[in-house]
Amino acid sequence: MTGTTEAPAPVPAAVSPSVTPPGAQPPPPTPDERRRLRTVRRFGTTGSLLMAIGALGCGATPAPAYNPLLGTRVLGLWGRMPTVSLTLAYIGMGMLVLAWLWLGRLAWPGRVRLSVRQLTRILVMWMAPLAVAPPLFSTDVYGYLSQAEVVSRGFDPYIYGAAQALGLSDPLVASIPTIWRTTPSPYGPGFLSFGRLITAIAGDDIVLGVYLHRALALASLGLVIWAVPHLARRAGVEPIAALWLAISPLVLFHLVSGIHNDAIMMGVVLAGMELGMRRSWVLGALLIGLGASGKIPAVVALGFLAAHVAHERGGGFARLVRYGAGCSALGLGMVVAVSVGSGLGFGWIQALAVPNLLRSWLSVTTDLGVLGGWLGGILGLGDHTDAVLDLTRSAGLGVAGVVCLILVFMVLNGRLHAVAGMGYGFGAVFLAGPVLHPWYLLWAVVPLAASVRNPRIRGFAVAICAIVALLVPPTGADFSFRTYQLPMAITAAALLALVPLLAVRGRVTRTPAT
Repeated sequence: MTGTTEAPAPVPAAVSPSVTPPGAQPPPPTPDERRRLRTVRRFGTTGSLLMAIGALGCGATPAPAYNPLLGTRVLGLWGRMPTVSLTLAYIGMGMLVLAWLWLGRLAWPGRVRLSVRQLTRILVMWMAPLAVAPPLFSTDVYGYLSQAEVVSRGFDPYIYGAAQALGLSDPLVASIPTIWRTTPSPYGPGFLSFGRLITAIAGDDIVLGVYLHRALALASLGLVIWAVPHLARRAGVEPIAALWLAISPLVLFHLVSGIHNDAIMMGVVLAGMELGMRRSWVLGALLIGLGASGKIPAVVALGFLAAHVAHERGGGFARLVRYGAGCSALGLGMVVAVSVGSGLGFGWIQALAVPNLLRSWLSVTTDLGVLGGWLGGILGLGDHTDAVLDLTRSAGLGVAGVVCLILVFMVLNGRLHAVAGMGYGFGAVFLAGPVLHPWYLLWAVVPLAASVRNPRIRGFAVAICAIVALLVPPTGADFSFRTYQLPMAITAAALLALVPLLAVRGRVTRTPAT
């Protein structure tokens, strides 16, 4: 038994050649489909290359005094043309999203015409240009480097900000946004231990440090690419369909190009769930605990692993308590062991509130808190926004906890697959949390891609990935005092994008799979 409640859909006696039962080998693509696939692959690769070129001018390069691109004959030219660079990046973003949607026509459940190997090769081809270009969408990687440097110099990263420990003149401090220069690290000791190792290798070479962080993110995505098809088979989902939805433009933009450390935690957690179901729940709980030592929300997965094991061994509340206690002890024990073994201690618990300094417009609880504070001011009650925010954020986490508990019991009773429960649980935690960034949605989308067969839910996830991927500007450089360049670049990109679209007219599927 696998703990799933959804048996694979029955296959009619006369099945269309384009329909593939879950678990069966997909039929080879027709010559016309192979031509379309080549076009889609090249279209997406061209988009990725345009994003990589644009990143030379609008990406998150080090502070000007330490930027190796400045002064070079060709590569340094883009930095003097930020609007052109933004335009290229936007065109590339649109092309990659369209290519991914078109690729979905050959990777949609019931219509799979690719192998996992073919799909992986295409995705790697799209990742490659972004993997060698400067980061887009975020400067967080310089924050990772600065916090690891704080640790390397013997300071407590949960007390001292980068500016306090390293000084404002430090090149790493100069490369991060002002708001984060004086704040303690919000990351757990597991991630900072990886960062300390990278700092020991890279030394003062900022560019090498960035590439080592990206290599770590890519290795972690390798775990995702390995785990998702295996988890999908357990849930009765076609592995190719699961992998296609899991490695969406959100992953390419924010985990490959943006180098967010969510890639590391997600890869370890998914690998933990797969090994916990395949081999030993003890090993799975330990791996999930390792992921939680970097980002504590990963502990949510422990409850669903415990519910899966309890269900497999007969179900019942007593077994849930027994395996829940065992998984919690192992997972949280791993967090404690990393905290003590790294020498960083437990200051990370207090530092968990650091991200709350940013008011994220995507967070429902933050929006409600700001709205409540604004209404209080309108009614003459004074500005109590901070107090209302504390209330709404606490209430949101309470609601998320209740939702996770209900989902755990659904897994225990066999009404929901454990991986799907984990995906919904992560969705509840992050959607109701105080801060929600676009890449946080991947914590829900990737597990659901591997476990949910409902076409409406999958279609909704596709729409979310495609739309949200285009919402975040592909900037890394500071455009604070020249935001007028963003609408100019968007307008130019919308007009120039007609050129590649006309070039492939009639050679690819016209509508995406939904």
